[in-house]
Amino acid sequence: MARLDTFPVSFKVAGRAILIVGGDEEALAKARLAVKTSAEVRVFAHAFEADFAGLGVNLFARATQLSDFDNAALVFIADHGPEGERARAFAKAAGVPINEVDVPENCDFYTPAIIDRAPISIAISSEGAAPVLARLVRARIEAVLSPRLGAIARLAGAMREKVAAALTDGVARRRYYEALVTSPAVEAAVDAGRGEAEAERLLGAHADAEAEGGAGVVWLIGAGPGAEDLLTLRAQRRLQEADVIVHDQLVPSAVIEMGRRDAERISVGKAKGHHSFSQAQINTLIVRLAREGKKVARLKSGDPMVFGRAGEEIAALRKAGIAYSVVPGVTSALAAAADTATPVTLRKVSSGVVFATAHGADNAELAHWASLAQSGLTLGLYMGKSIAAKVAGDLLAHGLSATTPVGIVVNAGRADKVLYSGTVGAMAEDTIDFADGPAIIFIGHAVASGDWAQAAEIAPDIKRIA
Repeated sequence: MARLDTFPVSFKVAGRAILIVGGDEEALAKARLAVKTSAEVRVFAHAFEADFAGLGVNLFARATQLSDFDNAALVFIADHGPEGERARAFAKAAGVPINEVDVPENCDFYTPAIIDRAPISIAISSEGAAPVLARLVRARIEAVLSPRLGAIARLAGAMREKVAAALTDGVARRRYYEALVTSPAVEAAVDAGRGEAEAERLLGAHADAEAEGGAGVVWLIGAGPGAEDLLTLRAQRRLQEADVIVHDQLVPSAVIEMGRRDAERISVGKAKGHHSFSQAQINTLIVRLAREGKKVARLKSGDPMVFGRAGEEIAALRKAGIAYSVVPGVTSALAAAADTATPVTLRKVSSGVVFATAHGADNAELAHWASLAQSGLTLGLYMGKSIAAKVAGDLLAHGLSATTPVGIVVNAGRADKVLYSGTVGAMAEDTIDFADGPAIIFIGHAVASGDWAQAAEIAPDIKRIA
């Protein structure tokens, strides 16, 4: 595993000075960054080519002196000539950390891409290797953070004494602050100038809950098909709030690790032919955890409401009087459609799509599927890899044309996905050497409109194409 060559910290500069050596545009860029802090910013140069007006910095039209480095916190050197070398020597003598612009080997520290929501700050650093990438990452994070984040952070700080007095338990206090900083009602109240009143109202509700012994909750969360960047923002927030993460076997570790570090992880791995936990045991587990006052993230592959047995868990929670909510996820069939640009509904071709599980399908269901496919609907079959040939043969026996297009995606939504294309007749020949992993089988004429790895036409025999 690659290790960081720098240790990320927030450096205290209050009451101290930040020195900038140079008068060009590089120096100006560092000055604009430095004035975001409360430090005194001093700029040294014989000539100021850039316009520093309006920044509130102190300009010194001379070379640096050793005494200038007294009480300096940081030094930025944008002059790469003799004056820069002089300043670097003084900084070394004074023990002040140096950043020489675009000269990583002369840097004691690197300037990260910074997201400023004072008092909240987020820094993204590439250790000087890829500053453009760091800025792109910053832009993505900026897009999901509320501009009111800083105001909410200041509100949280102002509530510390009241919270300490009202909530005696550390877990209860943490839950209050989590609710405070994620509540849309608090954000709206901050906008309207009523932030403190809403924060106090929320505190009262949490104090009442603590007095009653604490109320647990279960969130049934869809983890999507496996790629962590397909997880929803709501799912990420719930994982960060959860005390316990109860997860299925197919949920990748990268998604589970999005939870809090101190959250308990419980695997209830259920795979074909091996169930470490029965469904009844899982139901009992999540009810027990919630009754203990814990916030439970029940993390399921795909979408909880699509072949995720969420209905049984919801019934158990309702019976026990446990609060719950559902966080949707990208179900595997939709990920497979996206992987192959397959329009499962297509005007004048397919007026609808049916998702079904191939395992356990009886004769009546197969006859119904054949009728639906003949009428133009697209079938999306889950859990049918081991019986694909049998299903295809049964569909043929119920009248489905052997030339009906088929597309199969194994490990949909993941980097290791594998695609197959062909016809129902070819699939019935049982010649597919399937890759490991769950599969989605699409059947219907809309499949032919998908992007099946440069196949100009549906191949006469099904084959692996990617």
